[in-house]
Formats: sequence, C-alpha cells, structure tokens
Amino acid sequence: MSNFAFNNPAFQQQDPRNVATYPGAPQAAQGAQAASFQHAGVDAAVNAQLEGMYAAPPAGAIETDRMSVEDTVWKTAALFGIMLVTAAIAWVFTLGGVAVPERDPYNEFAPNMLPWIVGALGAFVLAMVVSFTSRKKVRPALIFTYAVFEGLFIGGISAFFEVLWPGIVMQATLATISVVAVTLALFASGKVRATAKMTKIFMIAMGGYLVFSLLNVVLMWTNVSQGAFGLLSDAKIAGIPLGLIIGVLVVFMAAYSLVMDFDQIQQGVRNGAPRKYGWLGAFGIMVTVVWLYVEILRMIAIARSN
Repeated sequence: MSNFAFNNPAFQQQDPRNVATYPGAPQAAQGAQAASFQHAGVDAAVNAQLEGMYAAPPAGAIETDRMSVEDTVWKTAALFGIMLVTAAIAWVFTLGGVAVPERDPYNEFAPNMLPWIVGALGAFVLAMVVSFTSRKKVRPALIFTYAVFEGLFIGGISAFFEVLWPGIVMQATLATISVVAVTLALFASGKVRATAKMTKIFMIAMGGYLVFSLLNVVLMWTNVSQGAFGLLSDAKIAGIPLGLIIGVLVVFMAAYSLVMDFDQIQQGVRNGAPRKYGWLGAFGIMVTVVWLYVEILRMIAIARSN
C-alpha cells in the first residue's frame, strides 16, 4: 500500500504551475493542447502538399520554358499540318485549268504551275531568312509562313508529276515515310549518331551536289541537255540513268541530315535550351523531309520514264 503522504500534489508535481489547484493551470493545459493540435494540422498539411508534389506529373515545356522532345514533336506536327492543308489547296488549283488545245493537244488538263513557282521562291527566301537570323531571334511566324509556301510548292509539283505519271505521289510518299521511320528508329536505338567525321563528309558531298545541280540547270536552260531532268535522265552509267545513281546517294545524304536534325534537338533538350528553339528543330525536320520527298519523286519519275 502506498504512503498517503506522497499523495500530496506537492510531491507528485514538481512545478507548482502543473498543480491543478494552482491559478491558471487549466488555461495552460488547454493552450498546450491547442498548440499540439495546431502543429499536427500543419504537419498534415505539409505532408499532403509533399505527397501531391510527388504524385503530380513532371513539369513540362510550358511550365519550365525549356525545350523538350514532346514539345518539339507537337511543333513539327503543327508545321506539317499547315503544309498539308496548303498542299491540298495547291493541288486543286494546279489541276483546275483546262488545257489550251494549241499548247497541249494530247492532255485534257494543263497543270497550272503558278503554285509550284510561287511556293518554291517563297520557301527558298524564307528558308534563307530563318537560317541566317535565328541565332539572334527565333520567329515562329516566319516558320509558319515557310510551311505555307512549302505546301504550295509540294502540292503544285506533286500534282504536276501525278498528271505525267499517275500514282507517283503515293509511291514517293510511302518511300519517304519509310526512310524517315527507319532513320528515326536507328537513331532512337543509338545505332546511328552524328559524328564530326561523317558531318564533314556530308558537307563536302552536299557542296558537290549543289554545284552539279546548278550545272545541270544551266545545261537545261541552254538546251545543251534536252532531257526532262537534264543530265540526270540523259546520261547513263552501265545502262542505269545517272539520276538513279545520284538519287540513291542523295537519299542517304538526306537520311543523315535527319540524323543531324534529331541530334541537334537532343542536344538542345539536354542543355536546357529555351522552349522557342523547338521551332528551329521542327523547321529543320521539315526542310529535310521535303528535300527527301522531292528527290524520291524525281527518282521514281526517271525510273518510270526509262
């Protein structure tokens, strides 16, 4: 049995303020309890906020204002969407004119080449402007306008070739998609990368191809070469048109150009480049894909002509 003497509150509570009979003790106990509840509520709120942050999706390009692969893909899709819409308009406009019997007595329709010419000139000028001014300032409006002119060019030239070689547009489109898909798959797997040595070889080959193209155009203008594609269709090596041999090399060049485009986008994302530079990545992909499509279109035309 315990000693009743120790039941005195003076022995049970060392601090007189904790004695129930001490003035103010109930209020102090209530305040401590309220403070405890307040801290518990704050801790619960902090924990809920942290859990929400962990559960929330990672910040995207809009929140961080940084370049991302997903954002660049959407920008690329937007540019190609604009190009396809204007290409459809150019296609209809190109095939809308009735042939003049004296000029074209064999065909029912004479394609209107105005969309092709306007689109080619406009796209070339804007491509130069975007390429040489984007280091100082990226202008999405110019890139959108470039997509419009590129659509006029693609729609016009595709309609023109379709009149001469029915079904050629579908063939060129499927071939272009196949090359782009294979190149993207090889790059994504890490089996193909842009290197300094390969880039140097690419630049040399590109320079030689541009010189040859200018020479071929001059020969066609001066009627020295009277083929539909100049030396590309007239000259032959072992019975194979020169255009097919050079065309295969150009397709490989365009594929490597795509690898360079993908590599630049990857480096921009890795280095935290501003989000606006995604437009340049989309612009580069569009330029390369259009170049690839036109080269394949011409290769098929040369093959079918022979």
